[in-house]
Amino acid sequence: MTNPSPTILVTGATGGIGTALVDELIFRGRHVLALGRDPERLAALERGRPRVRTLRADLEHPEELASLLEPWLTEREGLEGFVHCAGLSPVASLTDSPIDLWNRVLAVNLVSAAELLRLFLPALRAARGHVVLVNATPGLSGVPGWSAFTASKAGLEELAATLRAEESGHGVRVSGVHPAGTATELLRRVRADFGRPYDPNACIRPETLARAVVDVLDLPHDAQVSRLEVLPGG
Repeated sequence: MTNPSPTILVTGATGGIGTALVDELIFRGRHVLALGRDPERLAALERGRPRVRTLRADLEHPEELASLLEPWLTEREGLEGFVHCAGLSPVASLTDSPIDLWNRVLAVNLVSAAELLRLFLPALRAARGHVVLVNATPGLSGVPGWSAFTASKAGLEELAATLRAEESGHGVRVSGVHPAGTATELLRRVRADFGRPYDPNACIRPETLARAVVDVLDLPHDAQVSRLEVLPGG
C-alpha cells in the first residue's frame, strides 16, 4: 500500500478533541490515519470522510502496536505528522490506585506515544515532520486524587523535550500543547468524580483547540512551538 498524500497520524481520534481534530485536518487538506479503540465509533468517524482511514488499536497494549501497524509502516514516506491525543484520566487516590491502574494510564498516556514515535520516526525524519503531544492543563502538579494521570503527563512533557533535542538535527519539530478544561464528555466525568461543577460554556470548545493544534502543525519550517498553553477566553 502506498499513499503519496501527506498524512497525519492521530491517536484518540474518536474522542471529543480527537474528532474535532480530524475534521480540522480534513478541512485543511490533510489525510488522516485515525487510531481508536471502539470499532463502532471508528466506523462512524470514517463514514462520510473519504480522507480518513481508521485503525482499531488498544493503546493499553503498546507492545502490540508494531505488528498491528506493520501494513502502514510501508507508507512511511507519506507521514508528515503525529498527534497524540489519546488519554486516560481516572480519579483515584494513591491508596486506591493498584498497579493495573498505573500500568493502563502510563501505557495509554505515555508509553504508546513513545512506541508510535519509535515506529514512525524514519518517516517523520524523511518528511521533516511535526510531532504534537497533547498534554494537560498548564501548571498541573500535585493534584490529590490524580497521581497516575499527573505523573503520566509530566512524563509526556519530558518525552517532548527529550525528543525535540534528539531530533532537531533530523528536522523533526516537537510541540507540547497544554489545554485548560475543554468541553468534552471526559472532562464532565472527571469533574463529577472530583465533585466539581462542569459548565461547558466556561471551557474551551474542542473545535477551538483543534484549530490551535493544526495551527502549530502549519507553522513554517523555520520555526516551531515548543510549548503552547491554551486557556479559555474572557
